[in-house]
Amino acid sequence: MGRARRIWVPHLFYHIVCRGNRRDPLFKETNDFRAFLHILEQFHEKIPFELASYCLMTNHFHLQLRSQHESISKVMALINKRYANYYNTRYGLTGHVFEKRYFSKIINDDAGMLEVSRYIHLNPVEAGMVYLPEHYRWSSLQFYHQITPLPSFYEHRRTSPIFFRNYC
Repeated sequence: MGRARRIWVPHLFYHIVCRGNRRDPLFKETNDFRAFLHILEQFHEKIPFELASYCLMTNHFHLQLRSQHESISKVMALINKRYANYYNTRYGLTGHVFEKRYFSKIINDDAGMLEVSRYIHLNPVEAGMVYLPEHYRWSSLQFYHQITPLPSFYEHRRTSPIFFRNYC
C-alpha cells in the first residue's frame, strides 16, 4: 500500500521540516548553506514560491513556504533532489541524503504563522547553538530586522506587517 498523497492548498503556508539521512549533517560547511540558499533562488525563478521564514540547522532545515503555482510536493522534490545531487557530488557519496519524506503541516491563520515563525527562528537557541536567535547566520531572522538585502524568494514579506513585529 502506497503513502497517502499530500494535500496541497495553494493559498496557505506550510511548515516543512526535512532531516538528513540517519540524522547525519546536511550542511557540513559554509558553502553547503550557501548552496542550499542558491538552490532556493534558482527554483524560485522557475517555480515562484513564497518563503515566510527558514532556518538551516546542521542536520535539518525548516521552511515556512507557500506555492500557489505548483504543489508543495513538486517544489520540495525539486529542491531536495538538486541539493542531494550537490551534496553527493561535493562529498563523493551516493544514495539517500534525506532521512524520509519531509514533514509538512498546513498553517491555517496569522496566529499559526507567527507561532511557526517563532519556532523556526528559536530553533538554534533551543539547540544551544547561539544565545540569541539573531546571532544565527543561517535563518531568515536577519531579514526581519532588515540587516541584509532580501533574496528574491523573500521579497513578498516586505509588505506583510505581521512578520516585522517582535518575534517573541
